[in-house]
Amino acid sequence: MYDFKLPDLGEGIHEGQIVRVLVSEGDRVAEYQPLLEVETDKAAVEIPSPKAGTISRIHVEQGQTVKVGAILISIDEGGDGAAPPAAAPKAAARPEPAPPARPPSPPPAPAKAAAPPPAKREARLEARPEEAEVPSPARAREMVARAEDRREPGPQAAPPPAAPARAPEVPVAAAPAVRRLARELGVQIEEVPGSGPAGRVLKEDVEAFARGERPARREAAPTAEPAPTYEPAEAAPEAPPEITVPYEELPDFSKYGPIRREAVPQIRKTIARQMARSWANIPRVTQSDEADVTELEQHRKSYNDALRPGENKLTMTAIMLKLLGAALRRHPRLNASYDPRTAEIIYKDYVHIGLAVDTPRGLVVPVIRDVDVKPLPELAAELNNLSERTRKAQFEIAELRGGSFTITNYGALGGTVGTPMINFPEAAILGIGKAKQRPWVHGGQIVPRLIMPLSLSFDHRIVDGGDATRFMNDVIAALENPLRLLSL
Repeated sequence: MYDFKLPDLGEGIHEGQIVRVLVSEGDRVAEYQPLLEVETDKAAVEIPSPKAGTISRIHVEQGQTVKVGAILISIDEGGDGAAPPAAAPKAAARPEPAPPARPPSPPPAPAKAAAPPPAKREARLEARPEEAEVPSPARAREMVARAEDRREPGPQAAPPPAAPARAPEVPVAAAPAVRRLARELGVQIEEVPGSGPAGRVLKEDVEAFARGERPARREAAPTAEPAPTYEPAEAAPEAPPEITVPYEELPDFSKYGPIRREAVPQIRKTIARQMARSWANIPRVTQSDEADVTELEQHRKSYNDALRPGENKLTMTAIMLKLLGAALRRHPRLNASYDPRTAEIIYKDYVHIGLAVDTPRGLVVPVIRDVDVKPLPELAAELNNLSERTRKAQFEIAELRGGSFTITNYGALGGTVGTPMINFPEAAILGIGKAKQRPWVHGGQIVPRLIMPLSLSFDHRIVDGGDATRFMNDVIAALENPLRLLSL
């Protein structure tokens, strides 16, 4: 019998909500066949089966929230001959290694030898964004292997006494209800000092943190040495890293007429939290401008008409990605982030652009990496592939991380001008409106031209009006002179 557990779904993700169970007890499943759909703070993903066999028992149900490592489904491998007997001793032996490990003091040599495996796992996780975009059996196989590595890490060296009370790699000690409360209040639970036993985060800690109060220090754990308190570095300012907005109690709307209540999906909660976070913490300015894209649109259509069947068509969004890659290199402040703890600007020596995609589940922002060095046809192919997979919820969680700038093309839906919300903690976002024929002065005459509205929202802590204007001037110049794209 094989107990399939919820694998590690990504950095900072400790639990997920079961959206759908795709199999039933007694079903025969193949290796890498999807078993469940799980929704996290980042996205909804399908979890593949690591084994072929028969579903013996389903331990979860739709709507249930489970932690990483919790048993999801038990699979009877059945016809594999010696497989079940081999699995039984292994399962029986799992609890046994713990008692013998206590008496002997771990020598320093084994501690050093145990270090390489975590490093290898970290390197493998860091490489995920550069892997193929289309999920494959190989990807599923790696996912399962990574989960098993996490479940059985082997012996590790004890942390030095001076280590912080909560290492970044260690999941925060908190009940599921407390985690849920933190998400609803827009609080990063990793940032909340816990006042419970051994630093456990309590409901009161989350509420106090959300109100902007200084939380109580953690109680010292019952060890020979007291646990250090959760304090920022001496160089860090005393001001909190983020501004929080208090929540007000809503009136009873049912007094005025019939009402309906609907549970908010996890991804919608994430969007709401991110928008509130952005609004509360980033002093933004939106600058609107216009570009004459008449010649560019003519060249784009001519290019697409010459394509062979099966080749990727060139969209205006793909063109915008290419020219933004060059513009962000020339204007690095718009490709940066502001660190309020240290009052520093963090410049990113990469250009990874997020693309806001409208899906049935809500707004999802996958990231296209290294936009500044990829040729235009490659960007067009990657954009088409990623957009299609995002709408079908077939993307990887890693594809939602690491953006340094975001664009939102509401013009594809007919929108004209907007004030796009900055994707925290980035410094800017560009909104693209629908290009329309308008009277325009061209060559000294008023003629109909195809005019595209643009709206740039930027973090005024980093970017001034002059910086934003120069950036927009470069973008507009590239849009109005299509031949400049050849040099990008």
